[in-house]
Amino acid sequence: MTAMVPLLAAKGLRRHFVLQRRGLWQRPVHLRAVDDVSFEIHPGETLGLVGESGCGKSTVGRLLLGLERPDAGEVAFEGRNIIGQKAAQWRAMRRRAQMVFQDPLNALDPRIGLGRQIIEPLQIHAVGDPASHAQRLADALDAVGLPQEVAKRYPHEISGGQQQRVVIARALVLDPSLVVCDEPVSALDVSVQAQVVNLLGRLQRERNIAYLFISHDLKVVRHLSHRVAVMYLGQLVEVADRESLFREPLHPYTQALIAAVPVPDPTRRGRRILLQGDPPSPIDPPSGCRFHTRCPHAQPVCRERVPPLDPAGSQRWVACHLVTRAKESP
Repeated sequence: MTAMVPLLAAKGLRRHFVLQRRGLWQRPVHLRAVDDVSFEIHPGETLGLVGESGCGKSTVGRLLLGLERPDAGEVAFEGRNIIGQKAAQWRAMRRRAQMVFQDPLNALDPRIGLGRQIIEPLQIHAVGDPASHAQRLADALDAVGLPQEVAKRYPHEISGGQQQRVVIARALVLDPSLVVCDEPVSALDVSVQAQVVNLLGRLQRERNIAYLFISHDLKVVRHLSHRVAVMYLGQLVEVADRESLFREPLHPYTQALIAAVPVPDPTRRGRRILLQGDPPSPIDPPSGCRFHTRCPHAQPVCRERVPPLDPAGSQRWVACHLVTRAKESP
C-alpha cells in the first residue's frame, strides 16, 4: 500500500469452516469466517485490526502464522509466499513471527516453571546453547520489566499483568520481526492494560518490531497503531492511517464504531450512531454489501453488488458504494 516493501502481505485470504450438516441430504454448512481479506504490514509498523466480536479478526491472525490453513489466498512474509510450503519453511518463518494470545494464563503451562517456558522457543528452534539461553532469559525478563526471580515461579504465582509480560518475553526471545497480538490486553485491568500497551510501544521502538494488533478496544488501537483496518463479517471495509480514520471515518460501520467510543469528559456529548438489529450470521451473510442490513444509508445497489475495497484518498481504502459514488460525482 506504499512504496516501501512490506514485511508481510496478505492477499485474498479466505477461510470457511464446515459445521454440522443439515437437512435430509446432510448438506454441509459453511461458516465464512474470512472472505477475500488483503492488507500489508511494514517493518516497525503496527496495523490495528478492529471489529465486533465474531467478525474474523482472530482467524486472520491465525492464518498469517499457519495455525489455520486458508482455503484460498496468499501470505508473503519477507517477500516469500509461505502458503503451501513444507513444515521446514513454516518452522523457519515462525522464528521471525510470533504470537501473543488473549488469555495469558491459558497460554502458559501451569506445570512448568516460567523460565523454562520463556526459553522453550530457543530449544525448539535449536538457537544457541544452554549458557546463551540463560543470558537470553535474563535479557528477555529485563526487556519486559520483570525481576529475574520470576523465572523460578509458576504461572499461578504471579499476577495477570506479569503473566502477559512473560508471554511477551517468550514471544520476543527469538528476536522476531513480526508479532501478532490477539486481544493481548482485553483480559487485564485498565491500569495493567496501559502498562502492557506502553511496553509493546517501547519494545517496538527499540527493536523495530512490526505488530498486527487485534482488538475491539478502539482507544487502545488509537494509542498504539500507525494504521487501522476495520473488519465486518469476514471482510475489510476500511483501511486508513490512524489519524485520518479517527478524524473522518468514511464507512458507515467505522463511523458507528468510533461514535461508540466513550468520551472521558462529562461536559461533551458525542453523537451516537445506533445500528439496527444484530450482526448477520457468517453462515448466511447478506448479499451485496454485508453491512447493508444495518446501514442507515443503504441503497438498492448495496443489496445487489459487493463493494470492492477501493482507494479513497492518500493511503486509504474503503468498501462502500456511497463513498465511491461521492468520489465520482463532479
